[in-house]
Amino acid sequence: MQFFRKQRISRLNGDRQADMYPHSLQFYGQPPTENISLAEFETFAVDRLRLLKTIENIGVSYVKTSEQYSKKLEAELRKLLFPYRVDVDEKELGKEYEKRRKDHISHFILRLAYCQTEDLRRWFIQQEMDLFRYRFHEIPEEHFQNFLNTNNLIYNSINEEERRIVKLSIIHSNANISAVKLEEMEIYKVPFQDVLDLVRSRKVYLKGGYTYIPHKEIVTVVLNDFRTRLSKALAVTARSLPVVHSDERLQPLLNHLSHAYVGQDYSIQKNIGKISLEQIDNLSLKSFPLCMRNLHKALRENHHLRHGGRMQYGLFLKGIGLTLEQALQFWRAEFVKGKVDADKFDKTYAYSIRHSFGKEGKRTDYTPFSCMKIILSNAPSQGDHHGCPFRHSDPELLKQKLQSYKIPGNGINQVDDCNFSLNHPNQYFAESQSLLNGKDVKREAPAKISGGSQETPANVKMAESTSSAEMDDLELLFQDAP
Repeated sequence: MQFFRKQRISRLNGDRQADMYPHSLQFYGQPPTENISLAEFETFAVDRLRLLKTIENIGVSYVKTSEQYSKKLEAELRKLLFPYRVDVDEKELGKEYEKRRKDHISHFILRLAYCQTEDLRRWFIQQEMDLFRYRFHEIPEEHFQNFLNTNNLIYNSINEEERRIVKLSIIHSNANISAVKLEEMEIYKVPFQDVLDLVRSRKVYLKGGYTYIPHKEIVTVVLNDFRTRLSKALAVTARSLPVVHSDERLQPLLNHLSHAYVGQDYSIQKNIGKISLEQIDNLSLKSFPLCMRNLHKALRENHHLRHGGRMQYGLFLKGIGLTLEQALQFWRAEFVKGKVDADKFDKTYAYSIRHSFGKEGKRTDYTPFSCMKIILSNAPSQGDHHGCPFRHSDPELLKQKLQSYKIPGNGINQVDDCNFSLNHPNQYFAESQSLLNGKDVKREAPAKISGGSQETPANVKMAESTSSAEMDDLELLFQDAP
């Protein structure tokens, strides 16, 4: 794929479009070869990342084959202009081509960003598989064979004589299939090693090293094939990264994409004045995530935090509603209890607090750190209290910390087993407060892209919107004081 700045190529028309993307569901076997602008490159990448993050979030809130799950995902596909159905009205063919083109190109862009580490590859494969599964279930039966042929997927269905022999065994092997339903389905004969999930869950009839798979279960076979191909493709892409990174236009963008947070930014304008200083101690026990609870406890005990802790905790407090005046009062009151007098505080620390609220320097309104930002930047060292306890703490020390907070042993062992996905400390606070106040927890809507998904990157605002250069400026300010 090549990139250019302003020129736009002409779009293919008519049958040529249908030849390029004959189906709304793709195996992404061939990379795109057309030229695209850097603006389109970034817009496509951000939209697909937003889609995959949404898939992750709704996947822990709803059963993946449920009607609610399908409705939520269809709404997101519609909003971000990705393909979601096979049957398309002739009047919509042009728009559908653009959606399929975007789907194709954006997938390969994120391959470049998410092939870099094993954790990134695992996350990307899981979300792409969930997206593929949803789309596969939406294929009407009359289009199914066309999809298989388009992607060179050969699954042999059994003849009538063999069907008669294995019919009862298939019915007995799967409680959800009746004799009447089976008569209406194709049955495929597949080597058992290709469908180990179905064998393990005893959903198929196994005989002579082959499994007999009803049409409704064929998605498992196709998904395994998709996962295998994508895993191999990511490994190949990773070996090509040095060539890609030699392009100075792409390297910073790809690195940012793999670490980007695209949810709500929890800016001060939305929550200003929501809490008082007297509430903070109580809130830290009830609604602060563990990282912020650690920082608050360390601040109260030591009457000081080093620069990494002040940045992380200060922006979090700003996000939950502390005003600039409250922040200055809060930090001053705590620091003067230690070795810092009021005059030194005003000279050494107050400027950086005003700067973080956009009142000094470049007047940038800094947003609270997301979990990804906390994990991947400025790891804590000896004497620090910032960072992510689940990533930066010794497992045994973390376990002791959780026990000290009266979390039962079975709760500690199941700490990852929650019914929603968390990507931001301020999201934890907001959802905790909703639960404590007896309200349904509402998923935070993704941050909007100015002007819709066709906007150029100059106007694309991701929630982690503060640029790295601006954040470096802020960090330098905090580092000026010990």
